[in-house]
Amino acid sequence: MDNKPKLSLHIPEPMQRPGDVPDFSGMVVPEAGSVRRPDIAVKHREISDLAYTLIRVLDNDANAVGQWNPKLDPDTLKRGLRLMMLTRAYDDRMYRAQRQGKTSFYMKCTGEEAVAIAQSQALDRNDMCFPSYRQQGILIARGYPLVDMMCQVYSNVRDPLKGRQLPIMYSSKAHGFFSISGNLGTQFSQAVGWAMASAYKGDDRIASTWVGEGTTAEGDFHHALNFASVYRAPVILNVVNNQWAISSFQGIAGGEQATFASRAIGYGLPGLRVDGNDFLAVYAATQWAAERARNNLGATLIELYTYRVEGHSTSDDPSRYRPSDEWREWPLGDPIARLKTHLIGLGEWSEEMHEAAEKEAVGEVRTANKEAESFGTLGSGSPPSAKTMFEDVYKEMPWHIRRQRQEMGV
Repeated sequence: MDNKPKLSLHIPEPMQRPGDVPDFSGMVVPEAGSVRRPDIAVKHREISDLAYTLIRVLDNDANAVGQWNPKLDPDTLKRGLRLMMLTRAYDDRMYRAQRQGKTSFYMKCTGEEAVAIAQSQALDRNDMCFPSYRQQGILIARGYPLVDMMCQVYSNVRDPLKGRQLPIMYSSKAHGFFSISGNLGTQFSQAVGWAMASAYKGDDRIASTWVGEGTTAEGDFHHALNFASVYRAPVILNVVNNQWAISSFQGIAGGEQATFASRAIGYGLPGLRVDGNDFLAVYAATQWAAERARNNLGATLIELYTYRVEGHSTSDDPSRYRPSDEWREWPLGDPIARLKTHLIGLGEWSEEMHEAAEKEAVGEVRTANKEAESFGTLGSGSPPSAKTMFEDVYKEMPWHIRRQRQEMGV
């Protein structure tokens, strides 16, 4: 008789499905301020535990506590809050535009605004960002015109990328925002390569890059970590763990077995796991990693633990794979509400000021949208001229391309 057990395959399954009652009782949330802040020169093996805990600064009463408290001045906090509110207002307007048929596609970052805004404020203006598709807040924080963002979404004649990218895949060299790639994961390798070049030239600029937790299953992620480790590239490697890829939960990418921050350990890199809905914690961790990179101490992997409130995109219906109200029960709350409460506790904000700021953000977006729509939307107005397809490809246009353009009469 053969008594060997039969093999079985483990298929990860989320804790809740549509119709279930949301339950995050099994989620371990350390007390705010309980995680130590090491010196930036610490060896990665000495802080491996930081990849398994959760760095938090704001406690349940929205007080800033612990060694990771960056002690930001009220003006910086208020600017961060306003930028998060502006990002959310922009998202809401563009989402409605898609539903009205004015654009083909949109992706919101609702609930994740602290990631882009806090990290933008912790980085230098000249540092290079290699984003994924939920970091539109970086452009907003760096002063990129809302009208230009909207014109690209609408694919109209004023589209700064001339119709060559999907509506939400922005790009601006002047604002240190590398073109978003639809081939997820490529930006990790590109960021490490750019950072290596910056160090090789003796420059003082670092790179920062973002992917979702699902993308960590791509080869580009591991290639990037290997090169970042070997060459001590001055780069911050961010994994935004918002719990869901397109329709698969984070366990499919390995989140059941280990944290995504712990991926750093095998490559000899420090890994930090951070409350992604805590503006102060995100700022502090990014500041720590940036100081480390600027001092030639190498790369840092940061897992930003957050939650995707909305669908993956306007093509997605999340109620088909998770409870429709699951986001309401997310234990780490809403980043805007938490920073608002913190500022009120400091005596630097009020409900009246918040209401006024919301109206101001919505008004700014409405004004920009009116101007953007004046140049046309997906279903109205003129698209970019056909002649633009020949531009920005070669430094000097070769003869056969000139002939093709002439044959088209443009």
